Amino acid sequence: MTLALYASDPSNSKGRLFYESVASSRNDYQRDRDRIIHSASFRRLQYKTQVFVNHEGDMFRSRLTHSLEVSQISRGIARTLGCHEDLVEAIALAHDLGHTPFGHAGQDALNKCMKDFGGFEHNLQSLRVVDFLEKKYGAFDGLNLTFEVREGILKHCSKKNASKLGQVGDRFIKGGQPSLEAQIVNFADEIAYIHHDIDDGLRSGILDFKLLGEIESFRETSKQVKEKFTSLTSEQLTNEVLRRMMSNIISDLCDHSISNLKDYDPKSAEDIRSLPLIINFSMHMEKIFAELKNFSRLHLYKHPRVQTMGEQASNIIHSLFYFFKHNYEKLPISFRINNDCAQERNIADYIAGMTDRFAHELINQYGL
Repeated sequence: MTLALYASDPSNSKGRLFYESVASSRNDYQRDRDRIIHSASFRRLQYKTQVFVNHEGDMFRSRLTHSLEVSQISRGIARTLGCHEDLVEAIALAHDLGHTPFGHAGQDALNKCMKDFGGFEHNLQSLRVVDFLEKKYGAFDGLNLTFEVREGILKHCSKKNASKLGQVGDRFIKGGQPSLEAQIVNFADEIAYIHHDIDDGLRSGILDFKLLGEIESFRETSKQVKEKFTSLTSEQLTNEVLRRMMSNIISDLCDHSISNLKDYDPKSAEDIRSLPLIINFSMHMEKIFAELKNFSRLHLYKHPRVQTMGEQASNIIHSLFYFFKHNYEKLPISFRINNDCAQERNIADYIAGMTDRFAHELINQYGL
């Protein structure tokens, strides 16, 4: 792997929370990726919702398929820019480990339940999973990942929470940027979910080709596709248009980021931290991307069917939280033995780790 001067290099890593000798057959970022893939939290992503809840159908994205798509996009961008592909893959595969069941509706509901107990934020929870909640090793709790992977997982963080996280929280207090690899995954995450949410919206019947025509970039790309292919099925036409749109978005991100790198000419990975955001769209693509996000918000996320799913999810999370709050002895012993946290945080850890279907099972089991 040929790395650019500004890429993260595992041989210059800022290290792990607990010292470990370097593996003979893998670099540290590969090692982190492998630990993530073999974690229980990663396996559970298979049955955690993206937009459409698990029982809606097998063809919709889950948190697992989303994470794999983010990883694929991230690796392609990293290779184009000369960044470390193993690092972006590790960050991408771990970035949603702390997400609740039932997608963003589940997160919002758990955050409301935890309002008086420090709140709940899935980025912070993902870090909590890899730093503490996974129990695979005798020498330490968590997965003991490198600083660079942990930094990339923590996309957002309040100054109050950052002050409790040590070195990985410093940039939220002092300012500055994360590694280029972390920046790449941040954008790959948004690109992936915008594309696949629209695709899932089409599969569900909530969206259709005519409605997508409200998007200028969709109309223009559709015209190009129809001129080149004259006998496509409606499914082929839609897929070809969406594929080209995503390809254009990724190409723009790469081209504009390369231009930024030429302008700023960073000589090391550490230089990146003191520069403005390097990975970014052109102004033209920013407008296109904003239109896509606004379209999804208006026609998909606010659709009555999706709203109803969100309300049902919120009720489940709320019911489970207050059931365990008033029946703490029902919480599994593995969560109750954590005396460093308030009971409410232990309950949130348990609920956040649930899959959609397990949360439904508990609701039925306890008659909630």
